Amino acid sequence: MGKLMHKVASLWRKFSPARYAYPAQDVTLGHSQLHLVGSIHMGTQTMMPLPAALQSQLDRADALIVEADITSGASPFSESEVCAPLAERLSAEQMTRLHRLCEEVAVDSEVIDTLPAWQVALMLQAQQAQRLGLRADYGIDFQLLKAARAQQKEVIELEGPETQLALLRALPDNGITLLEDTLTHWHTNARLLQTMVSWWLESPPTSNQTALPSTFNSALNDILMLQRNQRWCQSLHALPPGKYVVAVGALHLYGEGNLPDLLKSR
Repeated sequence: MGKLMHKVASLWRKFSPARYAYPAQDVTLGHSQLHLVGSIHMGTQTMMPLPAALQSQLDRADALIVEADITSGASPFSESEVCAPLAERLSAEQMTRLHRLCEEVAVDSEVIDTLPAWQVALMLQAQQAQRLGLRADYGIDFQLLKAARAQQKEVIELEGPETQLALLRALPDNGITLLEDTLTHWHTNARLLQTMVSWWLESPPTSNQTALPSTFNSALNDILMLQRNQRWCQSLHALPPGKYVVAVGALHLYGEGNLPDLLKSR
């Protein structure tokens, strides 16, 4: 009887999914229940405190699962490889755009000149987010980590800072395409950041197949989104029975090859 009731409950959850006022989905994997949260790594002060419904989910969870524990102090900027000057890696047109954006977000172009391209891209993106009023300590995953630590809940990393750093360092040509995409899709990325903030302050998308503007080329999208979703899917399926809050970047919940669809399809 117990197994039958479990199956009935699973079917009910599948065909009558709960709706939340923030980007989230519930997924049941065998005897594990996941509350998938579309986190924003940098947020606004108006995104504090956490929504009551999310805090309640965390209160009932056995553990919090995140991409990486960003409260650990690890940083991809601690050590930098010395590369050729950016003028040897970018076109004249791209260099003109780079200098203009550096002035816009107050980044010293001389300081970044010999850094790996992926690092330059992340620095520019972080400064862009700050100019839009976003801060890391207002980010959803940061808030969740603080709340979990206060309750002495277990925190599980899907990757960890070292794995994420290794992924960036392994990008072809020190991530030059990531920098090129950052320069090309600068304004699109700003609009996307504002859209994701609105998911938390106003309402989330109604479908995990929501079409969103791309700020990555197909090769980068495969490395930074699709392949990671697939690895996370395997890790989440391997969890012991329990209830988990899983916070990953909001874009991983939407579009082609999104994490919820992968989890449900296995």
